[in-house]
Amino acid sequence: MILERYFGRRFFMNFFGVTVTLVVMLGLIDLVDELENFPELAFGQVLGIVLLKLPEAYYEIIPLVMILASVALFLRLARTSELVVLRASGRSAVRGLLAPAAVALGIGLLGLAVGNPLVAATSKRHHDLVNSYSGGASSDLAIASEGLWLRQGGATGQTVIYAARASSDLGTLYAPSFYDFAQNGQPLRRISASTAQLEAGAWVLTEAKIWELAQEVNPEASAREEAVMRVPSDLTQDRILDGFGSPEYVPIWELPRFIGQLEEAGFSARRYTVWFQSELAQPVFLVALVLISAAFTMQHTRGANVGLSVLTAVLLGFGLHYIRNFAHILGENGQIPILLAAWAPPLASLFIGLGILLHLEDG
Repeated sequence: MILERYFGRRFFMNFFGVTVTLVVMLGLIDLVDELENFPELAFGQVLGIVLLKLPEAYYEIIPLVMILASVALFLRLARTSELVVLRASGRSAVRGLLAPAAVALGIGLLGLAVGNPLVAATSKRHHDLVNSYSGGASSDLAIASEGLWLRQGGATGQTVIYAARASSDLGTLYAPSFYDFAQNGQPLRRISASTAQLEAGAWVLTEAKIWELAQEVNPEASAREEAVMRVPSDLTQDRILDGFGSPEYVPIWELPRFIGQLEEAGFSARRYTVWFQSELAQPVFLVALVLISAAFTMQHTRGANVGLSVLTAVLLGFGLHYIRNFAHILGENGQIPILLAAWAPPLASLFIGLGILLHLEDG
């Protein structure tokens, strides 16, 4: 166990060193960008934006950090001939990978349990803060088991929209009801329709029935019907979708409940399900990157082209990372099953790393 602890400690120190280096670089780059984007803000406010963005930016590059930390570790072990001593003692070099792989797995699980909720909170706060500073608005949206609720503003007041269900892109509402309120909260009008289609600057309602609530008469007696009518709106599909929030804004422990609410309300939760499964598969993928990096950098430096080996390891790791992202997109679009999109690339990467490693070491 002394040897395993030694390898594990060396790998963790490399991982920590690469993390600090890249986080400082990301922070400085983001600071320059945000200072250009918000020249009217004080430096402290801009720094707050950058600090809120850093966790999300780092979380996205953890695979890169894992590749660089693994390459740095095994190159150093090869140059100091420690791997030669390990093989000469009768132990397989593959056994020396157990500790780094275990550390990578622990980092992945810690990121899943602690890092993901932290990134979700800071990312959502960063998004809202940037919107408030830039003057952008976001739609008020609520999902419940009975349907969808929206709110939009206007020159005369607010409009609350309810729909039993909606299309996957939220461009069409089914069985909607529109409730218009004055600035003082007084109800003005209710509209019930068969469908509501969102177009540029307005909702287009079909088979609409209108009740005027501001008049001191029986609303039902004065109700009228229109085959097609337009209700002005400042909403767009992007703003409505933004109200759902990206999957990254929802902590992983709350995702199953959130997915259930979406499905009960009749909305597609495929995007969130793919993200949930991909997050669960992240630790496996990190272990695979360690094995792949080790397979190309564990050879003795005198008998191998070190530069080519490092380049091959990094390019292969990046290639598998992009394949994983591509499978993620295919899963979101429904072209492949969700479990296949989330778990096939990490498991395939793991077996590729093991295969190359066993071939080079024992083949």
